[in-house]
Amino acid sequence: MRTSQLFFALVLASSALMAQTITTSEAAKHIGQRETVCGTIAGVHTAASSRGTPTFINLDRAYPDQIFTLLIWGEDRARVGAVPKSGRICATGIIKEYRGAPEIVLRDADSWYVPK
Repeated sequence: MRTSQLFFALVLASSALMAQTITTSEAAKHIGQRETVCGTIAGVHTAASSRGTPTFINLDRAYPDQIFTLLIWGEDRARVGAVPKSGRICATGIIKEYRGAPEIVLRDADSWYVPK
């Protein structure tokens, strides 16, 4: 009986963790908080001639009407790994505001995932 109770508790805990995501449109209400934000990739752009070689991944709407942005600095690109160019993606981190739009800076491969 204990094994089944433990299994049930683990299932509930993992379901609760997965349910604790927010949408890109909710992210602006969570500036300064650590959250997991999920959305659909609407555009990817690497500013190769800009300082720090940033890559911008805009979710749900493309630039300049983006709702939410994932930012990968050039120095972190290898640690972040190959991020998809289309489909859904979720990212976990501190939500910051940059020029009126919320964003999360991805630093490593543990900071994002493709939802099932």
